[in-house]
Amino acid sequence: MCGFVCLWEIDDEGDALIAAMLSRLGHRGPDATQVTRLTGAPASMGHCRLSIIGPDNGAQPILQDSEILVANGEIYNHADIRAIIGSENFDTASDSETILHLFRSGAQRWVSRLDGMFAFVLATPDRIIAARDPLGIKPLYMARRGKGLAFASELKAFDGLGFDEISAIPPGALFDSRGGLRQWYRIPSGAAEAEAGLDIEATAGELRLSLEEAVAKWMIADVEVGSFLSGGLDSSIIAAIAHKIRIDAGQGPLKTFAVGTPGSSDLIAARRVASHIGCDHHEFTFSAQDIADNLPHVIYHLESADIDLVRSAIPTLFAARLARSRVKAVLTGEGADELFAGYAYHHGYADDPRALADELTRSLGTMHNINLQRVDRMTMAESLEARTPFLDRDLIAFAQSLPAELKLRRTDPTIAESTGPTTEKWLLRKACADLLPEDLVWRKKAQFDEGSGTVDALRQALRILTGSKGEVDKQREAALYREILSSRFSDPGMILSQAGQWNANRVAA
Repeated sequence: MCGFVCLWEIDDEGDALIAAMLSRLGHRGPDATQVTRLTGAPASMGHCRLSIIGPDNGAQPILQDSEILVANGEIYNHADIRAIIGSENFDTASDSETILHLFRSGAQRWVSRLDGMFAFVLATPDRIIAARDPLGIKPLYMARRGKGLAFASELKAFDGLGFDEISAIPPGALFDSRGGLRQWYRIPSGAAEAEAGLDIEATAGELRLSLEEAVAKWMIADVEVGSFLSGGLDSSIIAAIAHKIRIDAGQGPLKTFAVGTPGSSDLIAARRVASHIGCDHHEFTFSAQDIADNLPHVIYHLESADIDLVRSAIPTLFAARLARSRVKAVLTGEGADELFAGYAYHHGYADDPRALADELTRSLGTMHNINLQRVDRMTMAESLEARTPFLDRDLIAFAQSLPAELKLRRTDPTIAESTGPTTEKWLLRKACADLLPEDLVWRKKAQFDEGSGTVDALRQALRILTGSKGEVDKQREAALYREILSSRFSDPGMILSQAGQWNANRVAA
């Protein structure tokens, strides 16, 4: 995990520009900072590193012969690639070096062989390539300066430094200076109705196996990996599976992290889950004053003033800060709602599984600048790596093959296990029912900012910040967030133009 910047055909006398850009990304990688030029080529790259895999000799940029690379994220199948290519051909233990070797293979779709979350830029004397993982878990932006190109992990690296045409490299896309932008990955279309005679028990069993494989893969690291635990279904499933993996490997209990206001439902539910699975649980309670004190920090690092995104980012920041005091990487439950129909508005599709399947596919494609931006920015603000096993590529493919009518299922409200006329994430609940107490398995979903108590505490924090004695309405709240963002950036318009909007990701039920 890291932050990086790259310049291509841009004059940078004394590396002043790249140093200025990189200084704004130090939070993404406090372990080491390095700037390297490719001799005989118009390329310079800077990297700030958070050491997760190959901590002893995985420094970046990686410079080999006439090629240079910087990468952010994790390549989970790096050991398999290393074995196929031959370990004697590698100079480092870094998972990122596999990118260079796959590029050298000359295969037409070499980038598709990378399994993980990543953003990278690779340069040769006459070519520069940049690519991003399938769902856009890791950020990557491109800009122009004169005839040259620049790349960076966050928008703030470009702010006020004379860059134009700033935009995000799309998820699952690759930019090549020789051929432009191409889409190397497309989200598979979701299935709608179940085939006659489908064995639901066996299907749930396969889902469970796929999820266990994904969690095990996304726990690969040379440092300890913990887990966020809100007490909701998604994070509880991940924590339960991850804890069992650690215990079976003789590594001791999983460290879990929960935050909320005193007495909030998330804290109470998380304690129950932690007690049930036997993990090493940690909590932090925050107040309205804590929110007021940290709101500028949240908005600056989030690079967005969207009301709903800011609200959900607040508890994520506190969870990241708590976790970073004990581990360098955590698992999170992001992606389950988009894969298995977990949002309240999905209930409006109960009688139209085809429309539901299409909506889930669409929403997966928009996660990169909404929920995934929130998780990346808030965890990296605290130098913590977040991992999202629900968004494992193999698990996505399997989940999209599952009928949407089994994800949001009509249920009898008189049955104890039912959460209402329709039950969201029904098949996921069924597949993991033995992992958690029954009432928690079938617990109605609460948004993170609601279950953690953030919404109520934020009302008071807004009064503190605005000096208002009464309720601060949404219009004033939105204006305040924009004011804070504008005060932190030289070109706030550039930042706001790139930000996703949470409400735009929802279709009215």
